[in-house]
Amino acid sequence: MKEDIKQLKDALSKRFVAHPWHGIPAGDKQPEIVNAFIEIIPSDAIKYEVDKESGYILIDRPQKFSNHMPCMYGFVPQTYCDKSVAEYCAEKTGKTGIVGDCDPLDICVLSEREVDRGNIIAECIPVGGFRMIDGGEADDKIVAVLKGDQAYGDIKSIDDLPKMVVDRAKHFFLTYKDLEGNSKNVEITHVYGPDEAKEVIKRSYKDYMDNFGDADDNLTNVLAAFLKEKV
Repeated sequence: MKEDIKQLKDALSKRFVAHPWHGIPAGDKQPEIVNAFIEIIPSDAIKYEVDKESGYILIDRPQKFSNHMPCMYGFVPQTYCDKSVAEYCAEKTGKTGIVGDCDPLDICVLSEREVDRGNIIAECIPVGGFRMIDGGEADDKIVAVLKGDQAYGDIKSIDDLPKMVVDRAKHFFLTYKDLEGNSKNVEITHVYGPDEAKEVIKRSYKDYMDNFGDADDNLTNVLAAFLKEKV
C-alpha cells in the first residue's frame, strides 16, 4: 500500500502544477530561509494576487497611484495569519481585539537585480518586518533579501538596509489604500528585526497547520482511502 501511494504521489507531481499556497513548501530551512511566491513586481501597474481556490493569478485591481510596489511582493507558502499571529501582535503592541487577516503571510523581497515577471518562487532570507495592523487585523509584512543577491544577499538585519529602502516600503503600505478612503485604519506600529520576523513566520506556519493540516499528509490520507476502496 505504501509503495502504491508513493507511486501515485510521484505521478501526480509530474502531471499537475502545485498550488502556490498549499502545494509549495515554506522551505526546509524555514524560518531562517523561506520560499516566497511572488505575485507582484515593481513594474506592475496592476495588483495581482493568487486565487485561493484555483491557484491561478488573478487581477485584484489596477494600482491607483503612480507609485508602484517598491520590491518583489508575495507570500510565504503554507502560512496563514490567524490566532497565533494575532496573539503575538497583541502581545507586542498592547492592543486588544486584534485578529488575524486570514491570509497567507505577506513578504517583501529585495534584490539588486530587476525581476521581469511574477508567478515565481524566490528563496530568500528574512531580515525583519513591519508590524502592520489593518482595520484591527494583524497584517505583518516580512522583509527579506533574495538569497545570493550581490547587493543584499549578505544582509542579516533590517537595520543594515539603506534607510530610504525601508522608508519607501513603509510609505507604500501606509498610503496605497488612500483612494479607498480607509488609509486611516492602517498603521505600522513597529519595524522589527530578524528574530521577531522568524517568530511571525513560525506562528503563521502553526496557524496554517492548525487550520489546514500538513499538505503531504492530507494527500497521503486521500490516496490511501482511494486505494482501500479499490481493493
